[in-house]
Amino acid sequence: MAPTKYPDLTSFKALSFDCYGTLIDWEAGLIKSLGALTSQLPASDPHNEDPPVAAMQKFDLAIVDIQKRQPHLLYNEILVAAATRLAHELGITALSDSIAEPLGNAPGTYPAFPDTVDGLRRLKKYYKLAILSNIDNINMKSTIERQLEGVDFDGVYTAQEIGSYKPDPKNFEYLFGHARKELGIDAEKGELLHVARSLKVDHVPCKALNLRSVWISRGADQGGHGGIVKDELNEFKDSVGFEWRFDSIGDFADEVERQFKAKQSA
Repeated sequence: MAPTKYPDLTSFKALSFDCYGTLIDWEAGLIKSLGALTSQLPASDPHNEDPPVAAMQKFDLAIVDIQKRQPHLLYNEILVAAATRLAHELGITALSDSIAEPLGNAPGTYPAFPDTVDGLRRLKKYYKLAILSNIDNINMKSTIERQLEGVDFDGVYTAQEIGSYKPDPKNFEYLFGHARKELGIDAEKGELLHVARSLKVDHVPCKALNLRSVWISRGADQGGHGGIVKDELNEFKDSVGFEWRFDSIGDFADEVERQFKAKQSA
């Protein structure tokens, strides 16, 4: 039998997932959403490039700042506030509700990565599945009913229910408590594995809380648009401790299947 390439994945009973950026193509959706705003700029404006990298980065910074200052706001409200702030910063004085308001509920329309649904269905054969997301309930409901249709999640936990945003440890503590109470999963006994793309939002608190984790890189170490970029690996290299790294959920599911089959045949 060939030696196992990765640490053992067969001892876990449940997986918790970040959703947007990990399961859902956040960058592709955001590029489309922000296009309605940046298209109002002159063609020569650097924020009107395709893709609008600079605008996406500023938008992300605005989101993080608003989350810290007003953690009581729902995520769709934060998106509208961030769009309004970005428009003001870019000199777009006539930002209409027809642009700002739809952006707040746009995440519920963002596409899943092509490997996501099939990968999750295969993983469901071996684990209970949960989502831990910074999103609001309206967007999450739309995503689960449409983009993630046919995937049976055992638990879905949003920032709206929790009252704070990752990387706040309270979000993970909420996950631990509800996983134990609702799913019969004890994170303290090593029964839960977290799966996410974001180093700052997910993997930093995972290490701090001794929660083992899988990095779904989505090519992020090779660069990116508004999400993780190669420099973030250097920024957080001493603050993360993920033990597995895959480019996609599909690749992760392949390895899980390989390990369980090897274990059964041993």
